[in-house]
Amino acid sequence: MTILVTGATGTIGRQVVRQLSAAGADVRAMTRTPTAAKLPPGVDVVYGDFEQPESWSAALAQVDRVYLFPFAYLAGSVPDDGFVTAAVRHGVNRFVVHSAAAAGFVAEAAPAGALQTHLEEERAAHRDVEVAVERTGAEWTHIRPGLFAANALGWAPVVRAGQPVRAPYGEAGYPWVHEADVAEIAVRALLSDQLVGQACTITGPAKVSQAEQVRAIADAIGREVPFEELTPAQAVDQWRSEGCPEEYLEWRLAVLADAVDGTGRLPVTSTVHQVTGREPRTFAQWAVDHAEDFR
Repeated sequence: MTILVTGATGTIGRQVVRQLSAAGADVRAMTRTPTAAKLPPGVDVVYGDFEQPESWSAALAQVDRVYLFPFAYLAGSVPDDGFVTAAVRHGVNRFVVHSAAAAGFVAEAAPAGALQTHLEEERAAHRDVEVAVERTGAEWTHIRPGLFAANALGWAPVVRAGQPVRAPYGEAGYPWVHEADVAEIAVRALLSDQLVGQACTITGPAKVSQAEQVRAIADAIGREVPFEELTPAQAVDQWRSEGCPEEYLEWRLAVLADAVDGTGRLPVTSTVHQVTGREPRTFAQWAVDHAEDFR
């Protein structure tokens, strides 16, 4: 059985490849930069691009199962004759779709505000991919992670420079999920029948605020990392100076303001424990695993 991992050099895809390879699976990794992939020995690394259909046949040849990512992030809708359909024509009989927690949200016909509009766009994009896969008749599992602990890597340059982390709403937080947990559940879905026909919303074990994230990073690297709370206006000025597109500024504020009390629209789930029998990795563990990124 050959398993194709798309997005194989990304944060999650690389973990999926490593865990499949460690389990002894026959893995093919699809990437737009195969010469720079740096994946485990024995992995068949091939060129492939969702936007170049001529590259699909070589990637899909003799493939049985596909880890599908990052299809939903491409512009436009999913074409009927696109990659999913081509995969089935080549004999693929199972898809594990890297989706998002938003795909499970209730659709809003007239979303109000920047955050609701963004979430509805995200929900629709990911759900379109899920539905396209379901309609093929192949087996499927949808992996729906919440917000990634790895988003904190955006702070790495300022931490390495010895500067404070500056952000609004220091008490805002989410149950940030470790990429290794997401990959582990995806690998189970690819190698066993445990999760066929299921949509798995995956989070970390508890809400961790931004201020707590910074403290965890400081503990992991063994030195103080100050956290400086910004006003919303100061945050907008900072993000704008960093090149954040104007259309994202309002929802970036809203997604944090929404999670000052509680976890906003993303409650903690027990998926990792239900699937693996152990508790999810904590943000503190993630910080230890990525300490070198901040040193």
